Amino acid sequence: MLTNLKDSKVTIYDVASEANVSLATVSRVLNYPEKVKPETRERVLEAINRLGYRPNAIARGLASRKSTTVALIVPDVSRASVAEMINGVTDIARKYDYTVILKVTNAEQAIEDDVWQEVYASQVDGIIYLNDELTEQNIEQIRKSDVPVVLCNTTDENNVVPSVSIDFEAAFYNGTKSFIEKGRKDILLVSTRSAFSVNALKERGYVKAIEEAGLKSNIVRTSGRLAVNYPFFQEYFKDNHPEVVIAVRDSIGASLINAVSDLGIKIPEELEVLGFQNTKISKMSRPTLSTIDNPIYDIGAVSMRLLTKLMNDEEEVENVNVILPHDIIWRNSTK
Repeated sequence: MLTNLKDSKVTIYDVASEANVSLATVSRVLNYPEKVKPETRERVLEAINRLGYRPNAIARGLASRKSTTVALIVPDVSRASVAEMINGVTDIARKYDYTVILKVTNAEQAIEDDVWQEVYASQVDGIIYLNDELTEQNIEQIRKSDVPVVLCNTTDENNVVPSVSIDFEAAFYNGTKSFIEKGRKDILLVSTRSAFSVNALKERGYVKAIEEAGLKSNIVRTSGRLAVNYPFFQEYFKDNHPEVVIAVRDSIGASLINAVSDLGIKIPEELEVLGFQNTKISKMSRPTLSTIDNPIYDIGAVSMRLLTKLMNDEEEVENVNVILPHDIIWRNSTK
């Protein structure tokens, strides 16, 4: 038992250990005590008093029990799309005087239970989940959340969790069909080796358009990392010569352009390339990359605005599953 920590800096971890409960339970006692069993709540409060624990959130305002803090769970922040969505989130958070805590996870994995425990322990008022991967386990974690959660740039197929995104399936259906209507028959889709849930929707849209036209679908998967996909593309295009490549990310599309150009394949004369997201990478590639426009800044901003409504129980929240429009930006990588 910890009994003499009042003269040192006591943390929420100390309280959880003293009361023999999880970090999430301590956070709920501090923010939503009515949702905790009386006997558990009493045990946690006794541990807090014994240790002299005084979290900053309580010092800022016991009456409202609001920390005015939002957690943003994100994958690798080096992605151009992630950085732009974070800008959208933080601009709206600043407007409503919310502080954003950034929790960076492994870009190749779903969010594990310990990540949620850490976020809950931060005593946040709401959570924005910005990640390509969404599993049934994640949805179950979100359902158990004591605070509102909004999915940013992803969605669960049953629309159980509030979300803001585009219609990924429709976007890739439309992108693929636009080439079919131009007479292209050999259309390759480049997806990722990691089975991200949003990429499964993109693949579904591509396959739907291909099958409607009576064509043969062709999907290859590679890494989002340049060190892996560049040699992969160089090897693949030595023996394969599609008319069109559609990539699930701009970064993959730009990497492909570099790899095939070094093989002497002319873009767009011999191969047309379409990316996805309309990030700054699409404008920096040479030739510039045609791309499906995913309004990433707006997705971040709308996600944060939706979360503010849910946190404050605003009555005008009619649609908690927001679908923003997409478009195709034609540049020099296509004819």
